[in-house]
Amino acid sequence: MKTKLTRQAAFERLAEWTKTDSLLTHARAVELAMRAAAVRYGPGEEAAEAWGIAGLLHDADYEAWPEEHPARIVAWLETEGEPELAYAISAHYTQWGKEYKSDLDKALLACDELTGFVMACCYLRPDGITTLTPKSVGKKLKTERFAAGVDRHEVAEGMRLLGVEPAEHIQFLIDALRPHGEELGILGKG
Repeated sequence: MKTKLTRQAAFERLAEWTKTDSLLTHARAVELAMRAAAVRYGPGEEAAEAWGIAGLLHDADYEAWPEEHPARIVAWLETEGEPELAYAISAHYTQWGKEYKSDLDKALLACDELTGFVMACCYLRPDGITTLTPKSVGKKLKTERFAAGVDRHEVAEGMRLLGVEPAEHIQFLIDALRPHGEELGILGKG
Protein backbone atom coordinates (compact mmCIF):
# COMPACT_ATOMS: atom_id res chain seq x y z
CA MET A 1 0.00 0.00 0.00
CA LYS A 2 1.38 3.33 -1.07
CA THR A 3 0.25 6.75 0.05
CA LYS A 4 0.33 10.03 -1.85
CA LEU A 5 0.16 11.89 1.44
CA THR A 6 3.53 12.69 2.99
CA ARG A 7 4.23 12.29 6.67
CA GLN A 8 5.06 16.01 6.81
CA ALA A 9 1.64 16.98 5.40
CA ALA A 10 -0.04 14.58 7.81
CA PHE A 11 1.87 16.00 10.76
CA GLU A 12 1.01 19.57 9.74
CA ARG A 13 -2.70 18.65 9.73
CA LEU A 14 -2.34 16.97 13.13
CA ALA A 15 -0.49 19.95 14.62
CA GLU A 16 -3.06 22.38 13.24
CA TRP A 17 -5.93 20.60 14.98
CA THR A 18 -4.18 19.14 18.07
CA LYS A 19 -2.41 21.26 20.67
CA THR A 20 -2.04 19.11 23.81
CA ASP A 21 1.24 17.32 24.32
CA SER A 22 -0.44 14.17 25.61
CA LEU A 23 -2.55 13.72 22.47
CA LEU A 24 0.40 14.55 20.20
CA THR A 25 2.50 11.96 22.05
CA HIS A 26 -0.29 9.39 21.72
CA ALA A 27 -0.48 10.09 17.97
CA ARG A 28 3.28 9.58 17.64
CA ALA A 29 3.19 6.36 19.67
CA VAL A 30 0.37 4.91 17.57
CA GLU A 31 2.26 5.98 14.44
CA LEU A 32 5.30 3.99 15.63
CA ALA A 33 3.15 0.98 16.53
CA MET A 34 1.45 1.07 13.13
CA ARG A 35 4.73 1.34 11.23
CA ALA A 36 5.84 -1.85 12.97
CA ALA A 37 2.40 -3.40 12.45
CA ALA A 38 2.70 -2.93 8.67
CA VAL A 39 5.68 -5.26 8.74
CA ARG A 40 4.29 -7.72 11.31
CA TYR A 41 0.60 -7.89 10.39
CA GLY A 42 0.40 -6.22 7.00
CA PRO A 43 1.96 -6.22 3.57
CA GLY A 44 5.45 -5.30 4.76
CA GLU A 45 7.90 -2.44 4.88
CA GLU A 46 6.47 -0.85 1.71
CA ALA A 47 3.27 -0.07 3.66
CA ALA A 48 4.98 1.30 6.79
CA GLU A 49 4.64 4.96 5.74
CA ALA A 50 0.91 4.68 4.98
CA TRP A 51 0.13 2.64 8.09
CA GLY A 52 2.17 5.05 10.18
CA ILE A 53 0.20 7.99 8.82
CA ALA A 54 -3.05 6.21 9.77
CA GLY A 55 -1.72 5.90 13.31
CA LEU A 56 -0.53 9.50 13.39
CA LEU A 57 -3.86 10.90 12.21
CA HIS A 58 -6.38 8.56 13.84
CA ASP A 59 -7.35 11.10 16.54
CA ALA A 60 -6.33 14.28 14.70
CA ASP A 61 -9.77 15.90 14.96
CA TYR A 62 -10.60 14.65 18.47
CA GLU A 63 -9.41 17.67 20.43
CA ALA A 64 -10.94 20.34 18.20
CA TRP A 65 -14.22 18.53 17.41
CA PRO A 66 -14.79 15.67 19.89
CA GLU A 67 -18.50 15.38 19.00
CA GLU A 68 -17.67 14.97 15.30
CA HIS A 69 -14.65 12.66 15.71
CA PRO A 70 -13.49 11.14 13.33
CA ALA A 71 -15.61 12.78 10.60
CA ARG A 72 -13.29 15.76 10.00
CA ILE A 73 -10.08 13.79 9.56
CA VAL A 74 -11.88 11.14 7.49
CA ALA A 75 -13.28 13.83 5.16
CA TRP A 76 -9.86 15.47 4.85
CA LEU A 77 -8.19 12.15 3.97
CA GLU A 78 -10.85 11.45 1.34
CA THR A 79 -10.20 14.85 -0.28
CA GLU A 80 -6.49 13.99 -0.24
CA GLY A 81 -7.20 10.79 -2.21
CA GLU A 82 -6.55 8.41 0.71
CA PRO A 83 -9.72 6.29 0.98
CA GLU A 84 -8.01 3.32 2.69
CA LEU A 85 -6.56 5.53 5.43
CA ALA A 86 -9.89 7.35 5.78
CA TYR A 87 -11.78 4.07 6.15
CA ALA A 88 -9.37 2.59 8.71
CA ILE A 89 -9.68 5.73 10.83
CA SER A 90 -13.47 5.67 10.50
CA ALA A 91 -13.39 2.13 11.95
CA HIS A 92 -10.92 2.49 14.84
CA TYR A 93 -13.68 2.18 17.47
CA THR A 94 -16.03 -0.81 17.34
CA GLN A 95 -19.03 1.18 18.59
CA TRP A 96 -19.09 3.05 15.28
CA GLY A 97 -20.32 -0.16 13.65
CA LYS A 98 -17.92 -0.32 10.72
CA GLU A 99 -16.86 -3.57 9.09
CA TYR A 100 -13.18 -4.47 9.50
CA LYS A 101 -12.24 -5.18 5.90
CA SER A 102 -8.46 -4.96 5.83
CA ASP A 103 -5.46 -5.76 7.96
CA LEU A 104 -4.94 -2.00 8.27
CA ASP A 105 -8.41 -1.57 9.78
CA LYS A 106 -7.84 -4.39 12.28
CA ALA A 107 -4.31 -3.32 13.20
CA LEU A 108 -5.34 0.28 13.92
CA LEU A 109 -8.06 -0.96 16.27
CA ALA A 110 -5.64 -3.42 17.90
CA CYS A 111 -2.88 -0.83 18.37
CA ASP A 112 -4.71 2.35 19.38
CA GLU A 113 -6.11 1.74 22.88
CA LEU A 114 -3.47 -0.79 23.85
CA THR A 115 -0.61 1.54 22.90
CA GLY A 116 -2.08 4.16 25.22
CA PHE A 117 -2.43 1.56 27.95
CA VAL A 118 1.17 0.34 27.58
CA MET A 119 2.33 3.94 27.90
CA ALA A 120 0.22 4.42 31.04
CA CYS A 121 1.93 1.37 32.53
CA CYS A 122 5.32 2.91 31.74
CA TYR A 123 4.51 6.13 33.57
CA LEU A 124 4.14 4.23 36.86
CA ARG A 125 7.34 2.24 36.67
CA PRO A 126 10.71 3.59 37.83
CA ASP A 127 12.30 1.90 34.78
CA GLY A 128 9.46 2.82 32.43
CA ILE A 129 9.39 0.71 29.31
CA THR A 130 12.90 -0.67 29.77
CA THR A 131 11.71 -3.51 32.02
CA LEU A 132 8.01 -3.63 31.10
CA THR A 133 6.65 -7.13 30.42
CA PRO A 134 3.41 -8.42 28.90
CA LYS A 135 2.61 -10.07 32.24
CA SER A 136 2.65 -6.75 34.12
CA VAL A 137 0.57 -5.06 31.40
CA GLY A 138 -1.92 -7.95 31.46
CA LYS A 139 -2.22 -7.65 35.23
CA LYS A 140 -2.95 -3.93 34.96
CA LEU A 141 -5.57 -4.58 32.25
CA LYS A 142 -7.55 -6.56 34.83
CA THR A 143 -7.51 -3.58 37.22
CA GLU A 144 -10.47 -1.52 36.01
CA ARG A 145 -9.46 1.59 37.99
CA PHE A 146 -6.02 1.75 36.38
CA ALA A 147 -6.14 3.89 33.22
CA ALA A 148 -9.92 3.76 33.49
CA GLY A 149 -10.30 5.73 30.25
CA VAL A 150 -8.91 2.83 28.24
CA ASP A 151 -11.78 0.75 26.92
CA ARG A 152 -10.93 -2.87 27.73
CA HIS A 153 -13.55 -4.10 25.25
CA GLU A 154 -11.79 -2.24 22.43
CA VAL A 155 -8.43 -3.72 23.50
CA ALA A 156 -9.82 -7.27 23.52
CA GLU A 157 -11.81 -6.87 20.32
CA GLY A 158 -8.82 -5.42 18.46
CA MET A 159 -6.65 -8.40 19.34
CA ARG A 160 -9.46 -10.83 18.51
CA LEU A 161 -10.07 -9.30 15.07
CA LEU A 162 -6.35 -9.21 14.32
CA GLY A 163 -6.06 -12.83 15.46
CA VAL A 164 -3.24 -12.34 17.96
CA GLU A 165 -2.68 -13.61 21.48
CA PRO A 166 -2.68 -10.86 24.11
CA ALA A 167 0.82 -11.52 25.49
CA GLU A 168 2.25 -11.67 21.97
CA HIS A 169 0.60 -8.42 20.88
CA ILE A 170 1.56 -6.61 24.08
CA GLN A 171 5.18 -7.70 23.60
CA PHE A 172 5.00 -6.51 19.98
CA LEU A 173 3.88 -3.04 21.15
CA ILE A 174 6.53 -2.87 23.86
CA ASP A 175 9.17 -3.77 21.27
CA ALA A 176 7.83 -1.14 18.83
CA LEU A 177 7.84 1.62 21.45
CA ARG A 178 10.98 0.80 23.46
CA PRO A 179 13.52 2.25 20.97
CA HIS A 180 11.60 5.54 21.14
CA GLY A 181 11.25 5.61 24.92
CA GLU A 182 13.06 8.90 25.40
CA GLU A 183 11.08 10.71 22.70
CA LEU A 184 7.80 9.39 24.12
CA GLY A 185 8.74 10.11 27.74
CA ILE A 186 8.33 6.50 28.85
CA LEU A 187 11.80 5.66 30.13
CA GLY A 188 10.77 6.14 33.75
CA LYS A 189 12.40 8.05 36.54
CA GLY A 190 15.00 5.47 37.55
